[in-house]
Amino acid sequence: MKFIIGKKLGMTSLHEGLTSENVTVITCGPNTVSQVRTVEKDGYAAVQVETDKTSRRKVRKEFRPPFFAKGKDEAGAEAFLGEVKVGDTLSVSTFEVGDIVDISGVTKAKGFQGVVKRHGFAGAPASHGRKHDMRKPGSIGATFPEHVVKGRRMAGRMGGENFTVRGLRVVLVDAEKNLIAVRGAVPGNNGGVVGIRGLGQKVGKA
Repeated sequence: MKFIIGKKLGMTSLHEGLTSENVTVITCGPNTVSQVRTVEKDGYAAVQVETDKTSRRKVRKEFRPPFFAKGKDEAGAEAFLGEVKVGDTLSVSTFEVGDIVDISGVTKAKGFQGVVKRHGFAGAPASHGRKHDMRKPGSIGATFPEHVVKGRRMAGRMGGENFTVRGLRVVLVDAEKNLIAVRGAVPGNNGGVVGIRGLGQKVGKA
């Protein structure tokens, strides 16, 4: 399985002949394997990677271990990325044009929003006689339970949640500049951290 962490740079268009594709460009500096978990020792298999190292004092206490852990002998452990060792480096060169990937990130936070923007409600008709209720939610249904039914679509906080876009196709890999471009949109703001996970599938140009 292929995996790397990067930062979203933004969207642009790639042109080839008379065709163009809307792509998201992601910069992925070298990732270092900082910890390996094994089924035998930890009960599950996982690999932890780190990028953009910074001084220890600038990192919140709960995020320090095991990102800065030292002296752990886990070399040669087998996990979901295959056989890797602590200290190994992952780069964009592991991906190829045509690879199908899932990209995870945190969506843009939009604060407290109403039902029209948050859920796509149509709102009330803006006809004669209406004044302040064009964007109101309207009835919330039966009152028998004597409380608002759980899951009712109403106003509230929008965005700022973990989200994964599945089945994006890699259209550009630049190992020298540590850039990777995928067709379509990626969650989050420009500069936000995203995780790219290869699915082991590859397709030609659509």
